[in-house]
Amino acid sequence: MSQETNKEKQKKMILTDNLWRVMFDLSWPAVIAMVLYGLNTVFDAIFVGRFVGEIALAGVSLAYPLSQLSLGVGSLIGVGAGSALSIALGAEDKRTQERLLGNVNYLSLIATVLFIVIGLLFSTDLIKVMGGEGEALRLGDNYFRVTIIGSFFWIYGLAANMVVRAEGKMKSAAVIMGLGLVINVIANYILIVILNMGVEGAAWGTNLGMFVYTLVGWIYFGKGFASFKAKVASLRRDQDIIKSIISMGIPSFIMVVMSLVQAVLIFNALSNYGTSSDIAFYGVAFRIFTFILTPVFGLMRALQPAIGINYGAKNNERVISSFKIFAVIATILIIPFWLFIMFAPASVLSIMMPDQVFTGSELTNFRVYMTLLPILPVIFMAMTLFPAINKGKIGAMIGIIRQLVFYIPVMLILPRFLGVSGVYYGTFGIDFLMVLWTIFLVKKEFNNMRKSVVADSKVI
Repeated sequence: MSQETNKEKQKKMILTDNLWRVMFDLSWPAVIAMVLYGLNTVFDAIFVGRFVGEIALAGVSLAYPLSQLSLGVGSLIGVGAGSALSIALGAEDKRTQERLLGNVNYLSLIATVLFIVIGLLFSTDLIKVMGGEGEALRLGDNYFRVTIIGSFFWIYGLAANMVVRAEGKMKSAAVIMGLGLVINVIANYILIVILNMGVEGAAWGTNLGMFVYTLVGWIYFGKGFASFKAKVASLRRDQDIIKSIISMGIPSFIMVVMSLVQAVLIFNALSNYGTSSDIAFYGVAFRIFTFILTPVFGLMRALQPAIGINYGAKNNERVISSFKIFAVIATILIIPFWLFIMFAPASVLSIMMPDQVFTGSELTNFRVYMTLLPILPVIFMAMTLFPAINKGKIGAMIGIIRQLVFYIPVMLILPRFLGVSGVYYGTFGIDFLMVLWTIFLVKKEFNNMRKSVVADSKVI
């Protein structure tokens, strides 16, 4: 079967096949890919917690949200480019397809230069803003500086992989991610356990994994495996395409920036009302929380082409049905893991903190933090829906309001009265309100889509 026939088969499947089958075909490799990707951060914490120590784990926990900024930039470019590509595939826009990768290359280079310059100049100050002090500050700064050096591979590797996913090539994306994970784990073991390089070893291990991630992506595009005309070495600056990429990708970046704002507030509250042990504990809880959500992140990536291509082809009812099916499956995937961590929290926490004896209040805080996991997929699916239908501003608004309107006042006030527990109870209350608001926005958008379908049918 020719490559062109494969391209059309993939597009036809998304546009016409049973949506449950579309969901399954697109999702299982995407879910595996994101679980593999999430394991990168879990293994970092496991190696640091077991072989370097609790203070080092606290330092890495402080630096981790800052290091995610490069992934936020990569997500901005990747989600925006992926959304633009999906719509272009659905609308058969050959010009955008052929020029897309050159614009991705251009944006990745510009973003990397800015990130490296700003990051290296203000690294120590940024860790201090996160609440870093003493040895945790020094170790966090060391970790962050090494990740900055490898930031191009973090940015471009993720962006390119998201473009692959936007084609609907979830298996290819999973293989690329899997290779990066294998290298990361091997490098972590060699650099941390054998060579005793500490937190710097963890950062270099991740850099090496992201380098392989990027290299395999280059090979994928360079050898013609893409479903569009991809010029891997091209460099373009088409204003309309760049504007489209940024407008549709900005909600993903805002999510990361707002998560950083959240982390600044939380870590400063923990620093003011707790100890380095509380910082390390929250860092582990956050990584577990994020890892449990990785199947949802995989479904988000699979949902993007399903919505984008159908939206480009004006199949609004399939867009609505796709969202509902993916949201239901996301909840079903989370529940078994959620039940386990709710009933055996100490067993899960001890994987990264093997020498810790957890108090009753710590386990209660952990359970409170995890309680809403099964209903959170609706927020993440909405963050995919709005950019994919070229309404990135709504997605951006969800992220901004969550942090600026809710997190700032809650994290400044509640820990004063409840101490460290205020961080966990505050997060619970904020996420509960955000789920209700997101459901309202999605239902409103679906009503508008249905009205549009009725209006179009009357015109015909």
